[in-house]
This record gives sequence, C-alpha cells and structure tokens, in this order.
Amino acid sequence: MSDIHKKRHVRTSLSGKRAINLSLSSDVLDAARQLDINISQVCDNYLREVIRYEQGRKWREDHAEFIAAYNATIEAEGLPLDEWKSF
Repeated sequence: MSDIHKKRHVRTSLSGKRAINLSLSSDVLDAARQLDINISQVCDNYLREVIRYEQGRKWREDHAEFIAAYNATIEAEGLPLDEWKSF
C-alpha cells in the first residue's frame, strides 16, 4: 500500500467512514456534480433510510407470529385495565 493510500485510510477511519467503489449512471453523476451535490453524503443518508426501513420490515417479519397472537388476545379479551380507563 502506498503512503498516499495509507494516509487516506487513516484519515477516513478516524472519521468513522471508509472509502468504497461505487458505480453510478453517468448522467446522474454529471447532474449531481453540476449541482454541487455531495454524493457521498447523499448516498450515506439514503442508505441509512433504506437500512432503517429494512430493519423495521425484518423485525415485523420476524415477530409476525407474536404480533398476530397478541392482536388476537386483545380482540378476544380487550385491553388490560380497559375497564378502569376514564376516556
């Protein structure tokens, strides 16, 4: 590894980020550059949203059986302490 690559790796690892290769459509890349869009930041932010969505979807999928059983119990028995609510 050259000195330049070592320095870049150290600098990016201190910020909690890593360099990767990413392929984008040429027209999208050109338009983003013309608009001074920070491509790394946009990709990072969007990927965070996608990850959050997918984690939620996976959690619901993994717990679907429990949720269905809980909902069936609530439908059959009502909410706990429901008889004491004042609204």
